[in-house]
Amino acid sequence: MLAQVPQPLNYAEGLLLRLAGLAQVNNPNNLLGGLVEAAAELTGSALSQLYLLDSTHTRLTLTAEWLNGLQQPQAADSLPSDYDGEQLLQYCLCQNRVLSLNELDNSLHQTEFLPATQQPWRSLLCLPIVDKQQHVSGLLLCASHHTQDLQGFSDSLSLLGNFGVNQLQLMHRLLPPPPSEVQQQVQVEPVRTSGYGLIGNSQSMRDVYQLIGKVLHNPVSVLLTGETGTGKELVAHAIHNCGSRRSMNFVVQNCASLPEHLLESELFGYRKGAFTGADRDHKGLFDAADNGTLFLDEIGDMPLSLQAKLLRVLQEGEVRPLGCNDTHKVDVRIIAATHYDLQNQVEKGLFREDLFYRLSHFPIELPPLRERNEDILLLARHFGENTCEFLQRGPCRWSEEALTALVQYSFPGNVRQLKGLVERAVLLCEDDELLPEHFNLNRETASDTATNLRERMAKVERNFLLDSLRRNRGNQSKAARELGLPRRTLLYRMERLGISPDDI
Repeated sequence: MLAQVPQPLNYAEGLLLRLAGLAQVNNPNNLLGGLVEAAAELTGSALSQLYLLDSTHTRLTLTAEWLNGLQQPQAADSLPSDYDGEQLLQYCLCQNRVLSLNELDNSLHQTEFLPATQQPWRSLLCLPIVDKQQHVSGLLLCASHHTQDLQGFSDSLSLLGNFGVNQLQLMHRLLPPPPSEVQQQVQVEPVRTSGYGLIGNSQSMRDVYQLIGKVLHNPVSVLLTGETGTGKELVAHAIHNCGSRRSMNFVVQNCASLPEHLLESELFGYRKGAFTGADRDHKGLFDAADNGTLFLDEIGDMPLSLQAKLLRVLQEGEVRPLGCNDTHKVDVRIIAATHYDLQNQVEKGLFREDLFYRLSHFPIELPPLRERNEDILLLARHFGENTCEFLQRGPCRWSEEALTALVQYSFPGNVRQLKGLVERAVLLCEDDELLPEHFNLNRETASDTATNLRERMAKVERNFLLDSLRRNRGNQSKAARELGLPRRTLLYRMERLGISPDDI
């Protein structure tokens, strides 16, 4: 705990003394305890609490608590990233705003996060605290049994909380972990973890969780990139469902699924009489997603003429339906996704450069499954459990041979392919044990090595052709043009390399 602080001459001097005391603490627990103690005594409150977010912003934990002049034991419970059921904390953290209630009414406000005491809580001050990168990292809260205006303490407590959290981060970087913690890290196997409903414990997925956490409560546009089947729509759902717009609509539109004129009317809406068959007004997807999120999948396939209209929505927040001369405002968060290299598409003149820069304010690239091998078994077991539950059958055991075969496979179709393979295997499994023969695996694996140059070159060429065909959804003419080959030559190479429609 902090050293005895002399009686200050005024509030400002008291704040400076507290900051000086925190600067001299060299133990994280004492630092956190001193922080809540200082907040309670500076405001004259009976309660002070400190909540901190973890590094991936998936958990909010009560880290320190000062109640009636005593530091309370550190709580082990934490709240998920949506802070469901704790509306006051949710408002303060998601909106990044100070919350001050002079007349706290327990019949109107959910206050389960406050400790139960004989006297009711009457006043509350809750404010977000930020780290050196200006990212919200937690909440500092004060509560009083009597009615008082705590709003005036918000600036000084923000300074105190930000200073304390930055000191804590500095300690974590400088202090080595205690021996007991090191021993525990060696002895305990990695646990099955997930972030925002996504499964994966690999470093590449942890990086993705970190990026998701940065945009949950910020309304910037997000561009999701990555190969087909890596889970871009799942990430879009996660950003919406765990962010501040989760109570509003999440609307999905695949830009490659509709011709240009239908896609335009679907996105922007139309007025009665705008074209033949328009017998009524139709609200577009931008209006349906107002105050929510619009997920534009396969944005790279959007026609250039529509890209210009989308750019205006992003820049001005205005939508003009077909057949209407007037525009109206919408507040929509755009999350776009594509498997294309949009920078390359811009250079080819297939995508607007200004729209590309507007969309790519915050890009998140999803790793292919072959770059996160340690997640394969986590995902496989998850899909197996879900399939067994769906089929209302008992759980299946995994043979070591089946697990080895999955880990060694390269998964060109990524997580989507793995899911399909596991579901098929569970259907084929009759003795409750999954074996390698239940999986329809192409025997070309990442660990498979060819012994001569011809075999190696054939493998490279086969993967190259398959990649082009998949990008073009099996359209051989488009793939041939992309590769600079006559279509007849492409068909000959496909036959020679054993590429069938099932491979695509």
